[in-house]
Amino acid sequence: MTVPTMATMAANGETPDILFWVGCAGSFDQRAQKITKAFVSILEKVGIKYAILGKEEACTGDPARRSGNEFLFQMMAYQNIQILNGYGIKKIVTACPHCFNTLKNEYPELGGKYEVIHHANLIQDLIDEGKIKLKEGGPFLGKKITYHDSCYLGRANNIYEAPRKVLEALDAELVEMKRCKSNGLCCGAGGAQMFKEEEKGTIRINVERTNEAIETGASIIAAACPFCNTMLSDGVKSSEKEDTVEVLDIAELVAGSM
Repeated sequence: MTVPTMATMAANGETPDILFWVGCAGSFDQRAQKITKAFVSILEKVGIKYAILGKEEACTGDPARRSGNEFLFQMMAYQNIQILNGYGIKKIVTACPHCFNTLKNEYPELGGKYEVIHHANLIQDLIDEGKIKLKEGGPFLGKKITYHDSCYLGRANNIYEAPRKVLEALDAELVEMKRCKSNGLCCGAGGAQMFKEEEKGTIRINVERTNEAIETGASIIAAACPFCNTMLSDGVKSSEKEDTVEVLDIAELVAGSM
């Protein structure tokens, strides 16, 4: 895939409609790279002019701040803000709720004011505008799909309907878990928990959450966050349900149905 970078675009005197913020997971995690590619394929099919920062993109600093290293967070944030402001970026889209929450709600006080959109909202808007055309009777027709609410998308930013509307557009049967929307259960990765050893308890949070998803009878668990995707995929593996249950990002579901 040839993905345009901001540096190349700026050198040619061009500006993109949106900057796609890839994030650490989307850049380095092999599973999350598939989500990045699926989302880029959607942008290209729809004809949106986009660019990424590439090697100029650093971590937003979310895990640093969540785990209590405020100094490191501010250093990373200032570095990113200088680059974003240097390019005159106005609009950012990202497939990671952690990046979304930090860029949208925590960068403004440090001088980084942008319009930040999560890919679930962008995809829903493109479907509503008729720019994303889904196949009649696509691959997910009639399949049972359950959607897991990411904490940073749901409770932190009140985005519950967009991802669900996207799933409904696939003609799939959306089945909800007992704990969903504002009452949803964390996958166990938020707040930098992804990077530390678990504490004593009777069951891992991601296993408990995956069990709730499996109990719905869904063959697909839809997520809109690379962290949630990892935790739920691990949960499916530990439940030995890999043959019958698949964990997919909404971008992958849509890209596969276009």
